[in-house]
Amino acid sequence: MRLTSFAALVVLSLGVVGYAVVAYGLLPLGAAVHPDMRALFESHHRLAIYTHVFASALALALGPFQFSAGLRVAHLTLHRWSGRLYLGFGVLLGGLTGLLVALKAFGGPVARVGFVCLAAAWLFSGFKAYLAIRSRDVVSHRRWMVRNFALTFAAVTLRLWLPSLVVSGVAIDVAYPLVAWLCWVPNIVIAELVFNTNHNHGAQPTPANGRG
Repeated sequence: MRLTSFAALVVLSLGVVGYAVVAYGLLPLGAAVHPDMRALFESHHRLAIYTHVFASALALALGPFQFSAGLRVAHLTLHRWSGRLYLGFGVLLGGLTGLLVALKAFGGPVARVGFVCLAAAWLFSGFKAYLAIRSRDVVSHRRWMVRNFALTFAAVTLRLWLPSLVVSGVAIDVAYPLVAWLCWVPNIVIAELVFNTNHNHGAQPTPANGRG
């Protein structure tokens, strides 16, 4: 990954992490969401929301650094432990609670199905990445991690798409169901076409230096 792309990934990811810490750690629950969403938002189970937000924020904070070849080579043990936290706490807890939160998402059935599919794909790709590294298949592990972080990055793209649509005049009750799909489907398509196809074309699975 080029330095400029990596820097942009880090800045956008940590920016949303900072937003999550302020909005959910310092403000009353629901204070940072659109007024039309607030009543439904407050009907969720608080523990599920907080667990989802902060577990997902951890995954978003750790994710970009898992793709730094320099950090991985220089600090392999740190890379492994960071990966365990990313998958075992961030993705697993964030994904499971994401399924619960998605069932009451604002925007009706279209939004709820979109977010359920996102959470399910996030959990599945994380599980496949874990199985691959346990089998010492580094190439497959990296491909699944690219897919998985593309889904983690939905936390960023959601916050880019939603205000853009609302500012352009789209009503929130129309914009939100669209964003429930726009925040992750293009991400996974780009990850597959740009990273997994081009960067790993013709690559063969290679043994890892150790288990993850």
